[in-house]
Amino acid sequence: MGAALCATAALPAQARAAGTPDPYAFAEDATKVDGMPSTTGAVMLASGKTYRSSIREGGKLYYRLELGDGANAYVSATAVPRLGKAVGSAEGVKVTVQDANGHRCSSETARFGPTGSPRPVTAWASRQIGRDPYMCQEAGTYYVLVERVGTVTSSQGAQGALGTQGSQGSQGTQGSSDGAWGLELGYVMEPLPKQGGSTSAPEVWDSASPAAVTGDAKRRRGGSSFTTASAVAQGVWEDTDGIRAGQTLYYRVPVDWGQQLYATAELGSSSSGDDGYVGNALVMSLYNPVRGFVDDATVGYDGRQRSADLDPLPPVRYDNRFARGDQMSGLRFAGWYYLAVHLGAPVADRFGDGPFGLTLRVRVTGSAAEGPEYLGTSDPVGVFEVTAEDQEAAESGSVGGATGAGGDEESGTTGASDGAQGIGDDDTAMKLVAVTGIGTGSLLVLGLGVWTVVARRRTGVVAAEQGVAVRGPGHGAPRR
Repeated sequence: MGAALCATAALPAQARAAGTPDPYAFAEDATKVDGMPSTTGAVMLASGKTYRSSIREGGKLYYRLELGDGANAYVSATAVPRLGKAVGSAEGVKVTVQDANGHRCSSETARFGPTGSPRPVTAWASRQIGRDPYMCQEAGTYYVLVERVGTVTSSQGAQGALGTQGSQGSQGTQGSSDGAWGLELGYVMEPLPKQGGSTSAPEVWDSASPAAVTGDAKRRRGGSSFTTASAVAQGVWEDTDGIRAGQTLYYRVPVDWGQQLYATAELGSSSSGDDGYVGNALVMSLYNPVRGFVDDATVGYDGRQRSADLDPLPPVRYDNRFARGDQMSGLRFAGWYYLAVHLGAPVADRFGDGPFGLTLRVRVTGSAAEGPEYLGTSDPVGVFEVTAEDQEAAESGSVGGATGAGGDEESGTTGASDGAQGIGDDDTAMKLVAVTGIGTGSLLVLGLGVWTVVARRRTGVVAAEQGVAVRGPGHGAPRR
């Protein structure tokens, strides 16, 4: 019986205690796709769609784009490590868009940063018409390269030799027990404007910090991903359930052309009475409508209330895309902007798991201005505009983006059927084992039976081609 109990305890982290938050709710309509270790045989991504994949330690995965010469293409990758897996501050995900000759159009790396906590991190890359007159401008085949960076293991060489189309396909959508991260890929197409206009970012804008938003807080439950992010407007918002150590909550704010966004995340005081200190405890990151990184803010925690404030940001303008820095170039679109708030796992060592009180103060200044007149429509449609319905949703608190799932604000549900980390329906079954109210003996039999099925489904999984890169400075989540 002792051996049997050990076997039950050895079941993977997916069979976790009820109440433990899932790290990320993957889009319900995401298409499962296999990233390939080579450009040969790479699967084509279609614009306007969301995809789900996974990537092993040191992995390099390719996906294919077929692009014309009349639109900009933006691809994002959100990497989701498994619960309970240790990560280094330099670890993360890198996304690169390349042309058919291997020339880099753009790339970005997102890292976990100094929170020392596994959490969803997102990087983006693009093919942009007009940025470089000689590179990545023609119609044709392009490739998206997604890499895990910052970690080198002794097994990389041997595993890399095994990478084949079949082997990577086996783990591409299901993940495995060796620490594969889930991936959510977004692909948005932006048409060109009818008039080219300025190619220089504005040099003067109001950089003064406005007065903080005050008043009684409205209650709103944060989502657990981009597609389940809760809409908020200007005002003070208190999260219904608070935030737990290791958890990431998502909110979205409509910001129109010419408007400026200011945001503060406040972490409430602890009731534990501990007098310790956790550096880089709370990080708030801002992403644009195509999930491109804009800025972040990080703050430590000593048990007293603390706040993380984004630096003053420039107004949203089409011309911002030609600036060099993330803060300005990321503010190139009107639409939904996303706030991802993460509380580092090390907070639990000093102050307990929580939940801790979380309050957002959001201000949107400036009148909506006319944006560019596009030659066509974006894909998905409406991603670069703010409608009256969007404003109403921000006031009423709807859950989920234009392509996301709905939910119930009061209950805190997000409408996502699987918040596990790129590991598929196998882990949903394991979660059912964890929360059913049955006896120990029945749990053992059922648990081992389900795990046997899971193991058989995962037979034959081998690793993909390996590669590493270490780049980029940062704030809370270093990137470049």
